[in-house]
Amino acid sequence: MNMSRNGVRRAGLLRSLWAGHLWGPMPRLLLLLTIVTGVVDAVSILALGRVFVANMTGNVVFAGFAIVGAPGFSLSASLFALAGFLIGAAYGGVLITRSAGDRGVLLRAGVTTEFALVAVSLVLAATSGAPAVTHGTNAISGAAFSSDITDALAALLAVGLGIQNAIARKLAVPDLTTTVLTMTLTGIGADLRALVGKPGREQSAAKAAHTRRLLAITAMVAGGMTSAWLVLDVSAVAALSLATALLAITTVGAALAVRHPAPWRVAASPAPVPAPAAPASSTVPDPATPHVAGS
Repeated sequence: MNMSRNGVRRAGLLRSLWAGHLWGPMPRLLLLLTIVTGVVDAVSILALGRVFVANMTGNVVFAGFAIVGAPGFSLSASLFALAGFLIGAAYGGVLITRSAGDRGVLLRAGVTTEFALVAVSLVLAATSGAPAVTHGTNAISGAAFSSDITDALAALLAVGLGIQNAIARKLAVPDLTTTVLTMTLTGIGADLRALVGKPGREQSAAKAAHTRRLLAITAMVAGGMTSAWLVLDVSAVAALSLATALLAITTVGAALAVRHPAPWRVAASPAPVPAPAAPASSTVPDPATPHVAGS
């Protein structure tokens, strides 16, 4: 009974932070994807040669490090991740077109594809025979995986995260990009003044936004911490298993969410831009025409 009440309270909290009639179950599902991002990036950083598969800003910088010969960075893995991410983002664009404006269908298609890609990555890693299959990186003296397996995993995972980025960008749920927290942190700092200002509608909106951002940060930190412990002390395969399980839950949730029509599935159309008013016509008398009094 208490567990059910806690679940209702959590759902009520999310509805209060994201207007339920506008976003439906999307905030809950995107928070799960934010956790997945932390899990997967921990695997890529700690077991794939310091490469990001979700954060391409960091990955571009890491590629630059590798080009100049900085130790511990894999140029091939970074390039495979960049290429995979672009492919995933492009395929996300295809899914956006196919969804025909139905946000539920788009989310279901995106997470289902991402789940399949991460599951393939898990199978590839588990059958590679590499030390990271059964040992944490703390117990491994060399590379966790061979270079070929590392590059393949980086590419597959990056394709999945590229799809996730494209879908989250299109859904545009407030403060839930699922992968990048730079603007989230910027919002926390930039809105502090409104948060501590006079009570009112502006402060209430700032508090809701602040809580949403903290939830997103907490989700990614939780995913990263859990995955890092698994990679370091258990195995990279265990961390990929966690990511696969979380995506399976998200996929089931997305499939259940589209069983029935709902207002949140259709994005609100932007208000039409009013046409500019026509200038008032004024008649200027012709100076050549004489004015006739009384006419």
